[in-house]
Amino acid sequence: MTSDKQQAYRVLARKYRPRNFDELIGQDALVRTLKNAISSGRIAHAFMLTGVRGIGKTTTARIIAKALNYKGPDGKSGPTVGPTDDCPLCQAITEDRHPDVIEMDAASHTGVDNMRDILDGVRYAPVEARYKIYIIDEVHMLSPSAFNALLKTLEEPPEHVKFIFATTEIRKVPVTVLSRCQRFDLRRVAFETLCKHYKDIGTKENVTAEDAAIEMIARAADGSVRDGLSLLDQAIALSGDKITAELVQSMLGLTDRMLTFDLLENVLTGELPEALNLMDDIYKKGGAPVMVMQDLLELTHLLTKFRAVPNIGSESESLSGLMLKRVKDLASRLTMPTLGKSWQILLKGLSEVHEAPDPQAAAEMVIIRLSYAADLPDPADLIRSLKDADTQSPKSPPVVKQAEKTKEPVAILIEDEAKIDRPPAKTRLHTLEDMVTLLETSREALIAGELYHYAHLVKLEQKTEGENPIGHLEFRANPEASPKLAQNLGKILQELTGHRWLISLSEKPGQPTLSEQKEEEIRREIDKARNHPVVAEILEIFPDAKIVRVEKAKEEQDNTPPDRNAQQSKEKRG
Repeated sequence: MTSDKQQAYRVLARKYRPRNFDELIGQDALVRTLKNAISSGRIAHAFMLTGVRGIGKTTTARIIAKALNYKGPDGKSGPTVGPTDDCPLCQAITEDRHPDVIEMDAASHTGVDNMRDILDGVRYAPVEARYKIYIIDEVHMLSPSAFNALLKTLEEPPEHVKFIFATTEIRKVPVTVLSRCQRFDLRRVAFETLCKHYKDIGTKENVTAEDAAIEMIARAADGSVRDGLSLLDQAIALSGDKITAELVQSMLGLTDRMLTFDLLENVLTGELPEALNLMDDIYKKGGAPVMVMQDLLELTHLLTKFRAVPNIGSESESLSGLMLKRVKDLASRLTMPTLGKSWQILLKGLSEVHEAPDPQAAAEMVIIRLSYAADLPDPADLIRSLKDADTQSPKSPPVVKQAEKTKEPVAILIEDEAKIDRPPAKTRLHTLEDMVTLLETSREALIAGELYHYAHLVKLEQKTEGENPIGHLEFRANPEASPKLAQNLGKILQELTGHRWLISLSEKPGQPTLSEQKEEEIRREIDKARNHPVVAEILEIFPDAKIVRVEKAKEEQDNTPPDRNAQQSKEKRG
């Protein structure tokens, strides 16, 4: 007896497969369109059903085939959009044994010869049904030659023939085929709809299931009805007649969602010891590190949505009341940059956990990295603080905002401006190089660099005596220089030297820039070194060798005067 039951058993995905449009869940737009088309007689000659796995593409194809070929118990009825259980012909289609409804798997029949066999039978009228219907599953697997062979027949098929295609990869189907079909995109089934569906099936199977367990299964199904039914089947086989959340959690390698939220909250608020203890506890309870990372990513996504659109919380029915409250509270305390940074770290950490030889160690490294990154100040706040520092008085150092949970400053960001050594007023500048040096020592490196690389000196004068000291700098600027170079330079020089400066741009050629002068000096040193007998001999032995730069050797530290060394060298040469 037991053996007979085991042989007769059918998995839930097959046992509860929809038999008509009313039983098809989560595809309201598709059902409404097909019902109206069949009722009005406006039936397309080819349908293209697309969507992810397990949402009812092949099932919908069979329902369409039964609806079009329905003849009723007396064999005289026309097409219907209602139940078809009383029709022997539809019963044969359900059991996949009707000669006029041909199902083909394109994954195993990809060639043009297979397509030719189908097309040879198209011209013959159906044996018993109203329409001869060809259902081709995974149609994107057909070869280009097979698609080309199908095109003409697909565009102008006989009146008694209908084509129904199903695919998970709609982009791989040629546009020429798509343009000849009426396309329907089957959507992922909503979380709430899946929960209700699985709960109803559990009741029909005389199985008691906790709401939390059903929610875990529906969430793991990811919009696929078949995937969820397979998991429900597994849970029933594992538990018997009562499915608990702990059992499903152990079966899927999941962790308690509230525990995962505690982990994320501790990480993002800088409570690293507590976070590591929770991570270790989750691992000991059987939680897979990869699943933990995925759960943390899901919660980070939820927090970001609640932070960006606070009112979205009222529409989230998949969260319990306590969970919803905690998510809202934490989202209000976090900033968008922190959440964005956390998402990037967790996303990269997920791939690391997948590839690591020790997934738990990799997951802990991700937790540590995320905890330290969460305490760092936002880069935008740092830049804003640096800008604000320029407008503050030299005696009042700018204040940099730290993260709330940081017990010690991460770094000393800006020193007290009062401690910056400014050169004394009325500094005398004789050359452009003196001016660049003054700017560099005063921490004006940006404008000093522009002056060094782009300024061709024409005239430099400075009057420091008298009641109205003034300086005058005239130079020609390269096109790469900032348009406000002269204006900014005048303000900075006035602050550094203590008197007014007149900065003017000239069209005269001027001197080479300081960087050009430096390059010329290096070039002369290289030419001089190249003419040295020893270097010339080396270059002759190694013709591909090049002199990159010339560095002077460090002089020996002794008490011998330089003049005496020169005299000794002269005596040796003599």
